[in-house]
Amino acid sequence: MRQLTTARSTGAQRKGSNVRKSLRVAVLAVGALTALSLGSVTWAYASTSDYRFDAASVPQAPVALVFGAGLTRDNRPTGLLAGRLDIAEELYRTGRVRVLLLSGEGAGDYDEPAAMRRYLLDHGVPARAIVEDRAGLDTWDSCTRAHRVYGVDRAVVVTQSFHLPRAVALCRAAGIEAFGVGHDSWSTSAGVTAYGYVREAFADGKAIWEGLVTKRDPRVLGQAESGVTDALRG
Repeated sequence: MRQLTTARSTGAQRKGSNVRKSLRVAVLAVGALTALSLGSVTWAYASTSDYRFDAASVPQAPVALVFGAGLTRDNRPTGLLAGRLDIAEELYRTGRVRVLLLSGEGAGDYDEPAAMRRYLLDHGVPARAIVEDRAGLDTWDSCTRAHRVYGVDRAVVVTQSFHLPRAVALCRAAGIEAFGVGHDSWSTSAGVTAYGYVREAFADGKAIWEGLVTKRDPRVLGQAESGVTDALRG
């Protein structure tokens, strides 16, 4: 009986020791992830602090790069995307930019750039000032394609405020002299905006990997496109 009790006691001690080890590992992992997230967010905000403006004060540039942000079930821009497009329209109307490059996913029935184009046309932007990039599958792809495929060297980046530091940082890493204007979506989409800020804490780490370390090719590169150059000449 004593041997059985001793064996049970030893087993319980080992189990308790394993649990404590697992907890320590989990705490260290969470701490490391938190430190990485804070570091990447600090990088995104600090490295772009001089390049983020409002629509009235942003430096002039030939092009505004507008990122997609999803469509509704009837293929209209979401509230977030409409906010970006309203800023892009203002930048064009006030002469801050001359061409709007609309970058998003365009596959089959889901075509962000086409929906963005329709919205801008309905708001008075002429077709000659709009260029569509249907292979902007994420932020890095949109930035590097703007530079390598469409020949954009200087641009105003248009997106939500929570996404703006990462977008500007990645476009500058891709070779574009980028400035940014952010749409403040708190008043119209508080829940999505809060989620956006949380998501950026993790996405900024991926941005460092792509923009500073690997500088990977976009998933779709293809041949050079003259759309932006032609629109500027027109």
